[in-house]
Amino acid sequence: MCGIWALFGSDDCLSVQCLSAMKIAHRGPDAFRFENVSGYTNCCFGFHRLAVVDPLFGMQPIRVRKYPYLWLCYNGEIYNHRKMQQDFGFEYQTNVDGEIILHLYDKGGIEQTVSMLDGVFAFILLDTANKKVFLGRDTYGVRPLFKTMTEDGFLAVCSEAKGFELETVKNNIRILFNNAVKKRLMTDRRIGCLLSGGLDSSLVAATLLKQLKEAQVQYPLQTFAIGMEDSPDLLAARKVANHIGSEHHEVLFNSEEGIQALDEVIFSLETYDITTVRASVGMYLISKYIRKNTDSVVIFSGEGSDELTQGYIYFHKAPSPEKAEEESERLLRELYLFDVLRADRTTAAHGLELRVPFLDHRFSSYYLSLPPELRIPKNGIEKHLLRETFEDSNLIPKEILWRPKEAFSDGITSVKNSWFKILQEYVEHQVDDAMMANAAQKFPFNTPKTKEGYYYRQIFERHYPGRAYWLNHYWMPKWINATDPSARTLTHYKSAAKA
Repeated sequence: MCGIWALFGSDDCLSVQCLSAMKIAHRGPDAFRFENVSGYTNCCFGFHRLAVVDPLFGMQPIRVRKYPYLWLCYNGEIYNHRKMQQDFGFEYQTNVDGEIILHLYDKGGIEQTVSMLDGVFAFILLDTANKKVFLGRDTYGVRPLFKTMTEDGFLAVCSEAKGFELETVKNNIRILFNNAVKKRLMTDRRIGCLLSGGLDSSLVAATLLKQLKEAQVQYPLQTFAIGMEDSPDLLAARKVANHIGSEHHEVLFNSEEGIQALDEVIFSLETYDITTVRASVGMYLISKYIRKNTDSVVIFSGEGSDELTQGYIYFHKAPSPEKAEEESERLLRELYLFDVLRADRTTAAHGLELRVPFLDHRFSSYYLSLPPELRIPKNGIEKHLLRETFEDSNLIPKEILWRPKEAFSDGITSVKNSWFKILQEYVEHQVDDAMMANAAQKFPFNTPKTKEGYYYRQIFERHYPGRAYWLNHYWMPKWINATDPSARTLTHYKSAAKA
């Protein structure tokens, strides 16, 4: 066992890099080496050694006279290295089994090399002649290897996730998020921003306003919040707007207006998914207000963050970081069926164009490249890494930065009389038990299990008869025995609400 670590394309000073590498010192208590790559000031290796073989020449990165352009940092055991050395007649310079990787690479390239290795291993191979970096790991990760990278050339590799300098990761997240907002300023029409007072929309609004000032845009940023009187979202959005100095608009609606909008909303959405319909009413009504009362046309929003940064409350129940990662990627693949569909249809219905920085290709690619352990909820708080990243920025108020996730669409009302509860009470009088008993015969595909689902399906079928297959499954949380998509049915949400 050893600890291997490397940075490529880093602008941090040597002291910061060295501190980062020391976080995995426990993996190699016998010796440590930190070495910059000759001629490449922003590339370096760190190695913590547990001396099992060749105590004299076993330090790393391994370099041999025959291949001065190759640098190898390696952890593991290659059980067939002696046999291959004899079969090919390789002349070893050390007694380290990992040296075989250098010889095999020079002989047949990286793909042939890894196909011939029998053992457990993780390695970082730098070829300065061809300016390439290769990472290798055994099939099951018996010897671990983590990486994080950006499209502009930064790459960090380590035996354990803790070896990444969090400050480096957080700095990259801030830079990429700023860039994601900045590139979306491209328009000749006025820009506005939806602001629910939650973490995601608040970060977008604050960053957007800063970028507009830097671009010397002459008009003030208009932000828009919607809710029923004294809703948590309205109060939180007001705090953010005051903090960043936007021209803030508050849109009030009552339960009757929300229910009356359901038919128009489902027609615009082209879906009958329960949580999508619920969450769309507020967005539909606020888009209607923006079009009628302002000249803002290009509208920024925080969509995509929950899927990307594991913001849904059920992520607290994920059995492992790897399972959470799989679920995050699945949600992103299905965005077109749910949140992106909602955001596009409700704004487009009123002639507005939506822009979503959290779904920027470079930002999302980097975030997904981070080790799964960094992205999971921490200390009972979802999106912990994202919150921590902006902790010292004063971009938004601290109480908003650490505001817990609200249940779907419920922030627009109140805990005592939620939108969820209002809808349940309404559909109870619209769908009777006899209709539910016949639901499977009437709707054999995606049969609604609740009266709310039945009511939405009726409206959908009236507008789009025989098109139920447009939705292949309902949105539902995982890892819990849920019968409804609302977070209000989850234990974690209930306990957080009481607190």
